Amino acid sequence: QVQLVESGGGLVQPGGSLRLSCAASGSIFSLYDVAWYRQAPGKQRELVARVPAIGPTTYSNSVKDRFTISRMNAKNTVNLQMNSLQPEDTAVYYCNANIRETKYDYWGQGTQVTVSS
Repeated sequence: QVQLVESGGGLVQPGGSLRLSCAASGSIFSLYDVAWYRQAPGKQRELVARVPAIGPTTYSNSVKDRFTISRMNAKNTVNLQMNSLQPEDTAVYYCNANIRETKYDYWGQGTQVTVSS
């Protein structure tokens, strides 16, 4: 069992930056692939960035070169640094931790990011 708690969301002007954090507890965090997803009003949840237990990080085309995902297994934390934010980045951002092809798939409660002038 893994519990995930996101933090760091808020209101920011276009062009600004935010850093989201996902704090995990309850299991061996280093075994999990961890990803950030987002869901805007009226849209489907979409993958933003993923940092696997082993292997390279990946990003959606819409955030590549603006967002950076990083994990610190010793602190059971995954961060998402978001730069050059635009209104279309407005969404609820969710942290997900899973082990592929297993039942172990967990979500946080989400944190709101609003980009507006």
